[in-house]
Amino acid sequence: MSNNVAFLATDVGRLFRKRFNVAARQLGVTGAQWRMLAAIRRTPGINQAAVAAWLEVEAITAGRMVDRLEKADLVERRADPADRRTWHLYLTHQADCQMDRLATFADSVFDDALTGFSEAEHTTLLSLLDRVRTNLSAHMPDDTPHVAQLHDLESFPHG
Repeated sequence: MSNNVAFLATDVGRLFRKRFNVAARQLGVTGAQWRMLAAIRRTPGINQAAVAAWLEVEAITAGRMVDRLEKADLVERRADPADRRTWHLYLTHQADCQMDRLATFADSVFDDALTGFSEAEHTTLLSLLDRVRTNLSAHMPDDTPHVAQLHDLESFPHG
């Protein structure tokens, strides 16, 4: 299985999520909430539907997550003046501080993951992964966010 790019990519993603979840719990949020906060930080004013698509969850699930984050004073909903059914999401000051602390954890995870890599190898790895993402995104069904939309969020998990 070690020569199967899909298996390796999925396993690396799983291991990153596992490490990020541990870090997030230490600061009082779940891994999924951290990812939502990262998306909002990277794209202030993003709407709930776009966050749901990026997290690959149903709109109702994203709405419940936003409810919890709003109750924790981490996210603020602002009505869209052009469409009263749409809410735009913004981080609170408290969330910005939380994300700065989470970024420190993320940097540590990235350092661990890239131990032994030269700067050239790191650059090559990023370039190759970006090409794989672009190739896979080229022929996605219409209901899937396109690579251009996801590039805005590529600094996940911290913004």
